[in-house]
Amino acid sequence: MILAKRPDIERFLGSPDKNIRAALIYGRDMGVVRERANQLAKKVCDRPDDPFDVALLTDGDLDGDGARLEGELAAQSLMGGRRLVRLKFATEKAALDKMTAEALTRHAAGELNPDAFLLIEAGNLDRNSALRKAAEKAPGAATIPCYEDEPGDIARLVREALAKDGVGLTSEALQVFVGRMPKERGVARQEIERLALFLGPGSGMTATPKDLEDFLGVEPEASLSDAAADAFGGRLAEAQAGLRRAAAEGEGGPAAVRALGMYLGRMRRTLTLAKSGAGLQEAAKASGVFWKSEREFLRQARTWTLPELDRIQPEVLAADKACKTAGSPDALIAERLALQIAGRAKRLGL
Repeated sequence: MILAKRPDIERFLGSPDKNIRAALIYGRDMGVVRERANQLAKKVCDRPDDPFDVALLTDGDLDGDGARLEGELAAQSLMGGRRLVRLKFATEKAALDKMTAEALTRHAAGELNPDAFLLIEAGNLDRNSALRKAAEKAPGAATIPCYEDEPGDIARLVREALAKDGVGLTSEALQVFVGRMPKERGVARQEIERLALFLGPGSGMTATPKDLEDFLGVEPEASLSDAAADAFGGRLAEAQAGLRRAAAEGEGGPAAVRALGMYLGRMRRTLTLAKSGAGLQEAAKASGVFWKSEREFLRQARTWTLPELDRIQPEVLAADKACKTAGSPDALIAERLALQIAGRAKRLGL
């Protein structure tokens, strides 16, 4: 059984199917994997931290001891409750992958201790993994892939966590904070906890973007974002100054070209949505335009056209390729691209 949709995952984690004897939770974001595994462990075992009820294993424990996992799954709980066998699987060894897959298949079919539960936490398993294939195929197993959080998932995580401490953010401040959040769930939670302490647990404060300035500090990529906006706004000198400021802050030419390309992509998406009937402001919001930059972005969007963006796209791709060539003057390449875009914008009347 594969559980890929969040409602299905949350339903299973909150009330696991009694016929499921094994679960494989895997993905690139180990913070999400660990969080979901902890939630499931509390539901399938009365005492998830009790060594008499729980066997904690790593793939290192199985290496050289092929019978270890099946032995743990066949054992009975010493305290009479449901036994939990929890395996942290981080190896790329094909032999261990196959051996674990075979143990999962046997256990899911009820051949070992049917009252035990096998919980496996793994990294980003590819389609060729024997363990992943076995878990997806076995009727008595649940497979939960964990993908990187989307902005909406992060926003919900922030709101719920801060609400528990009696603080919150305005919608604009939430957008600012989410935009600066790390993608790894475990690190993200640490940042949320730091923010709650900064706002004062139980204070009832609802912070605005200005309230977050001291907490967030200066955004490392702010100069690149400003430079891209200046280039598309026809401000040659400001775009060049922004790129040089970014270079002084440690952002090289490839990052600058990437920022210009992302800005072009945002503009293209906005104009495409507007062409399909969406309001320009609505289209800009859907394209991820930051509220503080919205006014200037809309001014530019009223002047730029999709054909004009198509003319710039090859120049961006060429600059990106040139920056990745060994020994290339990437800072100068990025500056030249920004000046080309700014020159085109000025000719359009910006």
